[in-house]
Amino acid sequence: MNNNILKIGLAGCGHLGKIHCRLLNELSVNNPAYKFAGIYDTDKNNSDEVNKLYGLPQYNSFEDLLNKIDTLIIVTPTTTHFSIAKKAIKRNINVFIEKPVTSSLEEAQDLIQLAETNPVKIQVGHVERFNPALTSLAGFDLKPMFIESHRLAQFNPRGTDVSVIQDLMIHDIDIILHLVSSPITKIDANGVAVISDAIDIANARLTFRNGCVANLTSSRISLKKMRKMRIFQNNAYISIDFLNNKSEIFRLTDIDTMAEGLSFPLSDSKKIIFEQPNTGSDSPEKPNPIKNELESFFESILGNKPVKVSLEDGKEAVEAADEIIRIISGHQN
Repeated sequence: MNNNILKIGLAGCGHLGKIHCRLLNELSVNNPAYKFAGIYDTDKNNSDEVNKLYGLPQYNSFEDLLNKIDTLIIVTPTTTHFSIAKKAIKRNINVFIEKPVTSSLEEAQDLIQLAETNPVKIQVGHVERFNPALTSLAGFDLKPMFIESHRLAQFNPRGTDVSVIQDLMIHDIDIILHLVSSPITKIDANGVAVISDAIDIANARLTFRNGCVANLTSSRISLKKMRKMRIFQNNAYISIDFLNNKSEIFRLTDIDTMAEGLSFPLSDSKKIIFEQPNTGSDSPEKPNPIKNELESFFESILGNKPVKVSLEDGKEAVEAADEIIRIISGHQN
């Protein structure tokens, strides 16, 4: 598809869909290679609202939208991801699917099989992979042996159709699976439903074959927001703040490379060096990971390059999330 204009459609104009819509409109205005070709939502009030803001073509059926596009952004409820993506993939339409990729492991596996016979690009919307706090660490040799993550949010009725594991924790599950790159050998988990009918607060401990252990806590009934991950490895401690788009590295090195003001002695031969990777925070434009992931997806299509977050990545995150939910449900029975 090199040198073609991407004809992009959006399915889902709810809260998150409106954010995608604004960014897609901005990207299409600023890049002649992108054409925002239309929107569809089962709730016409949602699509009417977007149409008034941006004057985009509005389709009364999903099939009508598919007839006009070659690339689809899916920002609908998780339970609908599979059926929508399946229709698009069968028509050789590139697909971006918000996280979690599907509501079950079986659905994710079915999409993977379908993609094997349809030559399209498919990316999963694990947006934190594009957060400057994480991308700024690309040049640092990350070899985690212990990871601690906290993802806390204030209660919002939107999103309670799924558990906090699928809603929030899955962000950290995906990142940790990506960083550790080793199979999970054991999962311990606990959680409870407090306000909704699904699990609202949960803790999971993942043990990996290479010896790494990850402890994840997620809650959607907290008084304040927190999205932090701490990584411990040989000679280094890395702190990642996804909410504020920044990271810090504390690493152990030889005393003879002392950097004044950025390090302090630990012993006669060793010192700790502090680094704050460049996250682009000095840029006049505030970092926008959703915009970054959409651009990355479009570039992978036009340049025929692998996507940054694959369907397989999405499947592995769903598989771990499903197992965590199964374990917690077993405790409650």
